[in-house]
Amino acid sequence: MAIGGQAVIEGVMMRAPGVIATAVRRADGVITTRTEAHRSLGERFPIFKWPVVRGALGLVEMMVIGIRTLNYSAEISLTSSADADSGASSSSPAGSQRLRLGVTVGFALIAGVALFFALPLFLTSILFSVEQDPFWFNLVAGAIRVVMLLGYLGVISTMRDVRRLFEYHGAEHKAVFAFELGLPLEVGAAAAQSRFHPRCGTSFLLLVMLSAILLFSIVDAVTILWIGKLTVLTRLVTHLPLIPLVGGLSYELIRLSARYSRSVVGRLMVAPGLWLQRVTTREPDAGQLEVALAALRSALGRESVSPPLAPRSMEPSPV
Repeated sequence: MAIGGQAVIEGVMMRAPGVIATAVRRADGVITTRTEAHRSLGERFPIFKWPVVRGALGLVEMMVIGIRTLNYSAEISLTSSADADSGASSSSPAGSQRLRLGVTVGFALIAGVALFFALPLFLTSILFSVEQDPFWFNLVAGAIRVVMLLGYLGVISTMRDVRRLFEYHGAEHKAVFAFELGLPLEVGAAAAQSRFHPRCGTSFLLLVMLSAILLFSIVDAVTILWIGKLTVLTRLVTHLPLIPLVGGLSYELIRLSARYSRSVVGRLMVAPGLWLQRVTTREPDAGQLEVALAALRSALGRESVSPPLAPRSMEPSPV
């Protein structure tokens, strides 16, 4: 069984086949857990289980789930028992929620493409004389993307609330490791695990940037043969439609690297992502591990959990 998750505001979301569970610690210290039935696109439509396709669409699906869960956790984390009893945390009408979620996801996609896709193309064209060299142009643009990502993560990691989020990220990884290793889902067992996980979404994001260098270099070489010259506009037109393909290929790579994470090649593939997790995760405290384990138990449908008899396989799912 593949288990994945995400850190949210003062909590953790865990995803198991058919279920999404979110545990959040309220302002009064009580842990509130919500469990939802969920059938992924791949479970509903076989075509979405195809290699590459599953990664491209799964990325968008996880973004929608992640933003929705973040909104829920932000609301719950500020409530107390008195607020819950009075209905102060009641949600807005479903139609209004869907509209806000759609606007938020759309804005996030546009902002992400503009910042981490289009801007590096413009900067590379302006600052370097490699516009007609497919490999070097995309290598420089890829390096700029990575530097921008590291700079962005470095800046936000100095914020107190983001540090808390990164601590819950570490708690999520430790809880998943405890499950995969067949250990009791208890704070002590989880605390002894690593906060660095090879299937982390951070690793996936880095693989996307590295995969883009190779794929876009090939596309540029073909485009030069076809039209004879490349410009920023040409690259935007030819690269933009291929972003889902880059995401799909990266997903297959992270599946492969997680499956063979103990081999030499597998360790080399996961190494950059594990290094990046030194920025995006922090060591959690016992209370944060308690929240992560509550989410995991809910996702598994167990309040009192007996550990599996044998270690679980490392089938990839965004962690």
